[in-house]
Amino acid sequence: MNAQQERQRSDVWDVARAAAVLLDAEAARVDRGPITAEWAGLDLDTAYRVQDEILCRKVESGQHIVGVKLGLTSRAKQQRMGVDSPSTAWLTDRMVLPVGAPLVIEQLIHPRVEPEIVFVLGERLAGPGITAARAMEAVSHVYGGLEIIDSRYTDFKFTLPDVVADNASSALFVIGGVARKPDEMDLALEACLLAVDGEVVDSATGAAVQGHPGEALALAANALAKRQLALEPGWVVLTGGMTDAVFVEPGSHVSADFSNLGSVTLRCQ
Repeated sequence: MNAQQERQRSDVWDVARAAAVLLDAEAARVDRGPITAEWAGLDLDTAYRVQDEILCRKVESGQHIVGVKLGLTSRAKQQRMGVDSPSTAWLTDRMVLPVGAPLVIEQLIHPRVEPEIVFVLGERLAGPGITAARAMEAVSHVYGGLEIIDSRYTDFKFTLPDVVADNASSALFVIGGVARKPDEMDLALEACLLAVDGEVVDSATGAAVQGHPGEALALAANALAKRQLALEPGWVVLTGGMTDAVFVEPGSHVSADFSNLGSVTLRCQ
């Protein structure tokens, strides 16, 4: 292929190019406009192929799958971000931020933080046809957590296919130290206060996540089944932001105080 052909090829969008563009943006910590503005062919099915291609490249680089996350599970969040349905995405071991470790802001683009109810699975959960009740039977333990999201798109402006291709704005996550069995509490009523620098900025209950976090878990299992995939034992599932996500900056201190799942804190530097 000569130089002119290479230049022409670089102007053609496909799954491989979209994956490379998003991975490059993540590595360089620079944002960009939505891919759909340049590639009309990026529909939802294609976006999940991009997401899977990004995962394959990360696994090839030595990362390991540790679970899945759901994005945009609350109606308020969908309306604010201009999308109309939840999404699923992948978690790898490089996304785990140990409890007590600082969030280094300069390693990301424009991070936001949101509190989550987190499940750890005790058994395989494979759709289709999974109900919330059946999904909860597969849960071994429940935790409180914080997810750090970091869109590769400027100002977090995107369509649903854009954010799906971008692995639902994934970056990092922290899981708290308090574990509960799922039958020890009413997860729809599990409350959380989100505070930044000691000031409460938002609050919600588990009902903000699809009415019950178990509904989000069922949604994930059924969505993965359409791609001939399943949720595996030991996997972590981030069920979706309970509140809106808050921007953080160096020096910020974020805490999520749950009714039964303890407190999860994050120090930014």
